[in-house]
Amino acid sequence: MTDAKKLVAKVFGEIADALETGVFGSRTRIGVTLLGSEHGIDEIVRGAELAAKANPDLEVVLIGPAVNSKLTREEADCEKTQHQVMEKLLKSGEIAAAVTMHYNFPIGVSTVGRVITPGRGREMFLATTTGTSATDRVEAMVNNAIYGIAVAKASGVANPTLGILNVDSARTVERSLQRLADSGYEINFAESVRQDGGSVMRGNDLLVGAPDIMVTDTLTGNVLMKVFSAYTTGGDYESLGYGYGPGVGEGLDKIILILSRASGAPVVAGAIKYAGDVAKGKLLDVVAQEFVAANKADLPGLFKKEAKAEIPAEEKEIILPPAKPVTEEISGIDILDLETAVREVWKVGIFATTGMGCTGPVILTAKEDHAKALSILVKAGYVSA
Repeated sequence: MTDAKKLVAKVFGEIADALETGVFGSRTRIGVTLLGSEHGIDEIVRGAELAAKANPDLEVVLIGPAVNSKLTREEADCEKTQHQVMEKLLKSGEIAAAVTMHYNFPIGVSTVGRVITPGRGREMFLATTTGTSATDRVEAMVNNAIYGIAVAKASGVANPTLGILNVDSARTVERSLQRLADSGYEINFAESVRQDGGSVMRGNDLLVGAPDIMVTDTLTGNVLMKVFSAYTTGGDYESLGYGYGPGVGEGLDKIILILSRASGAPVVAGAIKYAGDVAKGKLLDVVAQEFVAANKADLPGLFKKEAKAEIPAEEKEIILPPAKPVTEEISGIDILDLETAVREVWKVGIFATTGMGCTGPVILTAKEDHAKALSILVKAGYVSA
């Protein structure tokens, strides 16, 4: 077949596909990893197939072992390998975004969840649901607000309203965000449905979805996500919503959305649609634009701290050991102790990094260093034996 005939065949093939699916042009490719669910691989595959059927503008790519499905698949035989394959596909641009479970984001990155509220059936973004935006609570929640605004805009909400859940430090967060707004960063504060109004939200506002974005601390957001996702099922099967959402942070260069291991097929399908929405909405560009605007309004100035005490001479001499792949987690460390704890491990020449696991902050080490690093942290009092 000549090149001209090949081109004609390609064009007619694309027209035929478009007429069949109603989608003209290329589809957005979204990857989903298969291993790690409490409900098994078949549940994830079913969710992927639901998403592909309901969203013909998306091409869903399975990442994992062989399964009975017509969807495109990339081979991976374990959770570690599937994340390596996922990251490779994201880096090469073969997929625009990915949906996975139990992925370690660095400190400074948190996920923005998306739920359907029971009172009015409205969609609402929960900022945030996993990860740690900053080690300071108020700074973290202010960052969460910016993350939520970016994700909502990337999802097609042009001028999202924002509320602050009435948790510890809510009023301080409100004042900080108001200062940011007064300095030029655009924030559209929501009003509570309660008679006294205001942008600090009650439980009632959660149920009706008073704001487009509800800002809270991550641990509270995590609990809320589980309740909204599984309140109709008894708790062990998440059936509603879109999952924990995309990881967001200044400078993050890939779109990865997180699912709970308890997520059922409907939530898997929702997460894939969510991934398609933020990928087509150019989330990474929107995040960068929001931080340019926030920094122009002196976001860093909100959190200037007093100079730290002089670091002891012996601490200054600690050198970061040579980098190596880290796969093992040490959990149970308080977020405020994380940076000093990892330096404790460096002191003996073990390379380690910080991250976030399913239940909170972790220190990551190589497999061969795990036992020794754990022993050091136990002895230093950072974790329990």
